[in-house]
Amino acid sequence: MIRRTTIARLLTLAVLAAFAGPATAGLLPVSVTVQPEAGNFRWTYSVVLPTDMKLQSGNFFTIYDFAGYVPGSASVSATSPDPSFADFWTVSTSNVGPTPDRLNPQDDPAVTNLTFRYNGPTIPSGQLTLGNFSATSMFGTTQDSFFTATNPRAADGQIDSNITSTLSPVGREVPGPIPSPEPGTLLLAGLGLPLVGLGRALRRKAQVA
Repeated sequence: MIRRTTIARLLTLAVLAAFAGPATAGLLPVSVTVQPEAGNFRWTYSVVLPTDMKLQSGNFFTIYDFAGYVPGSASVSATSPDPSFADFWTVSTSNVGPTPDRLNPQDDPAVTNLTFRYNGPTIPSGQLTLGNFSATSMFGTTQDSFFTATNPRAADGQIDSNITSTLSPVGREVPGPIPSPEPGTLLLAGLGLPLVGLGRALRRKAQVA
């Protein structure tokens, strides 16, 4: 079963940016999909580049407080302008940031953040979906979170750093149980302790003699 959450406010912003003149923000996550996967949950973010914005090497976006992240599970697919652009994206994790200057998202230092960074040729203008950016979490429950990004405007190259809301997984990782000794191990320990005591007593007698 696929659970899809569309962030209507963000989608409206993206549509307005694409069709109604100058962009009002940089990169935007317009939808979040949560799908069960091998006992975990794959979270997929569809990210758009609005009109009058461009993307160049070094630009990035961060999804904050992605609880229960499964290391190595992040991927990029369905990229524009063509599928080969998936190779130009890398992902990194950190507990704090990275955050563009002058932005102040709520960021729990005990929870992993995901940052997708672009390292390809300049995409000169927007009105396109950059791709589906996904990662697996142990948790499928959503919480309100933050998304920040930085990329330049197409018209003058000025950097646009933006912050908006998105969804991320929430949950608490419970450590596994501490293994208890097998009954046979306990029995051997019980038999061995008297023998240790007897050995010490014999040594004392030998020293006295």
